[in-house]
Amino acid sequence: MNFLELTGRARTHVVDIREPRCTLHGQAVDAFLAMRERAGAAGHDLVPISGFRDFAGQVRIWNAKFRGERPLYDPAGQPLDASSMTDAQKVDAILLWSALPGASRHHWGTEIDVIDRAALPAGYEPRLMPAEYQPGGPFAALNDWLEAHMAEFGFYRPYRTDRGGVRPEAWHLSYAPVSVPATELLTPDVLCEALGAESVLGYEIVRARVHDIHAQYVINIDRP
Repeated sequence: MNFLELTGRARTHVVDIREPRCTLHGQAVDAFLAMRERAGAAGHDLVPISGFRDFAGQVRIWNAKFRGERPLYDPAGQPLDASSMTDAQKVDAILLWSALPGASRHHWGTEIDVIDRAALPAGYEPRLMPAEYQPGGPFAALNDWLEAHMAEFGFYRPYRTDRGGVRPEAWHLSYAPVSVPATELLTPDVLCEALGAESVLGYEIVRARVHDIHAQYVINIDRP
């Protein structure tokens, strides 16, 4: 990937899939569809509810959380009151569950947030919270299947465990053949250059801490 693709400012590396509807890196498509077919044979309707996300889309998420228009959560997934927080505290809270624009792995088209559509209770809206993938949750069986089989198709969980950065995300899968080298390419300098292209709320705080953010939230992941 070139630096524009790496930071979500181009989409020349991704392709659109009709069913299930999503956008993925061209090299990840066949592997994902093969994994989806195998999961279907086991009774799971494996669908992404998030795939490629461009830089502008990540800015919208970030800024909405910074303004308190979207919820902020503490490390345990409990809601926070944004109105009582300093700007620096907001940055810290956002980074627990959402990436800084330019640093989102979803920019690469290698990342998918997945659910089991066949396991959805009537009227249920997935929240992408840990309890949904734990015993008793609607996607617990899918979680077990992925643990057993996703590596056969090149996928892994970069946020599998609590490493003091992004919270564990059982729903987040990454296509290793592309995402591993992409992780090495996304340096603090590349990230700083991308941040100058859009209006990111809290920019001065982020810019001053970019090396620490890179170390704690970008490269501090579980490896394949």
